[in-house]
Amino acid sequence: MTVREINGTKLAEMVLQGSQHLKANSQMIDALNVFPVPDGDTGTNMNLSMTSGAEEVKKISENHAGVVGQALAKGLLMGARGNSGVILSQLFRGFSKACEQKEALTTKDLAEAFQSGVKTAYKAVMKPVEGTILTVARESGEAAEKLAEQEEDVVAFMEGVTKAAYDSLQRTPDLLPVLKEVGVVDSGGQGLLTIYEGFLANLKGEEMPEMTSSSVSMDEMVNAEHHKSAQDFMNTEDIEFGYCTEFMVKFEEEKLQENPYDEEQFREELSRHGDSLLVVSDEELIKVHIHAEYPGDTMTLGQRYGSLINMKIENMREQHTSIVGDKKTSKPKELAEYGIVTVAMGDGIKKLFESLGANVVIQGGQTMNPSTKDISDAIEQVHAKQVLILPNNKNITMAAEQAAELAEVDALVVPSKTIPQGMSALLGFNPEADLTSNQEEMSALMKQVKSGQVTYAVRDTQIDGMTIEKGHFMGILEGDIKATQQDQFETARKLLEEMIDEDEDEIVTIISGEEVTQEDLDQLEAYIEEQFEDLEVEIHHGGQPIYSYIFAVE
Repeated sequence: MTVREINGTKLAEMVLQGSQHLKANSQMIDALNVFPVPDGDTGTNMNLSMTSGAEEVKKISENHAGVVGQALAKGLLMGARGNSGVILSQLFRGFSKACEQKEALTTKDLAEAFQSGVKTAYKAVMKPVEGTILTVARESGEAAEKLAEQEEDVVAFMEGVTKAAYDSLQRTPDLLPVLKEVGVVDSGGQGLLTIYEGFLANLKGEEMPEMTSSSVSMDEMVNAEHHKSAQDFMNTEDIEFGYCTEFMVKFEEEKLQENPYDEEQFREELSRHGDSLLVVSDEELIKVHIHAEYPGDTMTLGQRYGSLINMKIENMREQHTSIVGDKKTSKPKELAEYGIVTVAMGDGIKKLFESLGANVVIQGGQTMNPSTKDISDAIEQVHAKQVLILPNNKNITMAAEQAAELAEVDALVVPSKTIPQGMSALLGFNPEADLTSNQEEMSALMKQVKSGQVTYAVRDTQIDGMTIEKGHFMGILEGDIKATQQDQFETARKLLEEMIDEDEDEIVTIISGEEVTQEDLDQLEAYIEEQFEDLEVEIHHGGQPIYSYIFAVE
C-alpha cells in the first residue's frame, strides 16, 4: 500500500523509534568516535540529545506534524550535548521550521524539511568539516530532493534517503584520512544513519535489532575501541584548546537592551577563543559548544545577554590521557633540546611566530594576560631541556620570570615588550648556542627594531600636553603616544612619519588587525611606497584585536 503522507501521530512514532534505535546503538557509536577531538562520547551525546527531543514529543497530543516537529526541535535544543548533539539539534531545528505550518507531510515536504535542516546545521558550525555528520546529512538531503521529484510513496522515499545516508557514511573515510587510518566510519554520521533506520523501520512496521551491522562489523568496533584509535596518533600536548565547554544563556531583557544579540556576531567573537564551535539560539536561549583554553572568557561573553545555565566543562587533555592509557606504562617521549614559548593575540600573528620557530604560542596579550600557570603549562608542553620565553608585553614579563623559576627544566625569559621585538628576537635564535648566549643575543636583537601600534582611546584624556578624545585613534611609538586623529589612516600616517628614518631604516612590516579592510591596507601601502621610495614593505594579516596596526621598522 502506498503511503502518500504522514500525519503528526506517525511522525511522533518515527521520532520515538529513531530515538530508541539510537539508544540501543549508542555504545557502538561511542566506539567509532575518532575525530576530531578526544572527548569520545558521540553516541552518548547524540542519544541524550535525541532522548530529550523524544520526551518533548511524548507530551504532544495534537495530530499535527508541524507541532510535533517544533516539540522535537525544542527538546533537542534544551538537551543537546557535545558537538554531535548540537548539530543534531540544528538538523531537526531546520526540519521543524520547514514543516511547522503543515498538518501532514508528503515526500516533497519531507525533502524540503531535510534540506532546511542541512542549511541550518551548516550555518551553526563555524568551520564545517566534510566527512562528518554534516556530510551524511547533506548528501542524503540532496538525494531526498531528487527522490521527491518522482516518488510519492513515503516508505520508498525514506528507503532511498536511508540508502543515501548509508552510502555517504561509507565515503567518510575518503574525506577524513584519520578515519581511513583507523579503519572506521564517522561516528556522528553513523548516529544520524541509525536515527534514519529507526524512522524507516517504523514506517514499515518493523522492529529494529539491538545492534546494527549496516556500516561496521563487531571486529571493527572492537578494533576502534580497544586496539587502535585516532587518539593514538596524537599527543596530549598537541591539544591546543583543552576544555570542552558547553553552556546555555537564558535571555534577559535588561541585558539585551544594553547589548542587542546578533547570533553571527556572537559566533565570530567566540571563534577567537577556540575551535569546534557551535552557536544556536531561539527566542529564549543561546546554546554554545566550544573547545577553549579559557572557558571562563567564553562564558563572560555570553553573560552580556542573560544568565548562564546548564554549564559543563571537561578537561580533554585528561580524557585523552585516559583514552591512550597511563603514560607511566609507556616509553616516555624524549625531551627536545630547545623549546620556545611566546605570547600573542590573533591567528595571523600566531602563525607568524610559529613560522619563526615558536613551539607554543599562548593566546594572550593586551587585556588578556596569561598567568604564571598558563606559562608554566606551556613550558611543560614544549617538552624540552631548555626553554626560552618571549612575553611580548611588559605586563607579562613578571609572570614569565616566575614561570621560568618554577620550571623543572632550564628556562630563561627574553624580555620582549612588543610583537615586533619578539619577532626580531626569534631571528637571532641559535639552536647550537647555550641558553644564556641565546638570551643575550636575542635580547640585543630585539632592541634594534622600532615598535608602533595604532589603537583607539577609551576615554577623554590629556597626556604630555596632547588632548585625546574618546573614540579617536592613537599612534603609539615604544609606549609613547605620538599622534591622535579621528581618522585611522591619518593616525597611521603620522605615526609612521615619527618612526621612519629614511637614512637608516630599510624595511617596515605592517601587521593588520581583525577589523582592517583590504582597502585600508592598500591605501596605507600606497602612501608608504610614495613617501618612502627606498623602503621595503612587508604586510601580514595578524587578526589581532584592539590594535588596527602593529608596525615594525628596522
